[in-house]
Amino acid sequence: MRAVRLFQGYLWHPKEVPLDPRALLPGELLGARLLLDEVPPPTPFFADGTPTLTQRFYQLTLLLLTEEPPEALKPLAEAVAEALQARLEALPQGVGWLLLEDLRPL
Repeated sequence: MRAVRLFQGYLWHPKEVPLDPRALLPGELLGARLLLDEVPPPTPFFADGTPTLTQRFYQLTLLLLTEEPPEALKPLAEAVAEALQARLEALPQGVGWLLLEDLRPL
């Protein structure tokens, strides 16, 4: 059994908003574990020039323990992405995210 990362990305919200995304997102989606770790901003500015220091950032990782090769997990990754997208869109206004498919063993 090995861990395969399905998705990696970031979630952020304004520092002045008291929000715990761990309480709002499930720990598991369709068998994939969702990990959230608070991290420093990955870049000094957003694309529009806004300083990222005004936000709290979390690294978001979805991983699966499996015997399957990563390339066989594409259908599951698509289903997990759809389920997670619905959860992310339901988060309070002002929460942003960037999520990229990864499909690599850890």
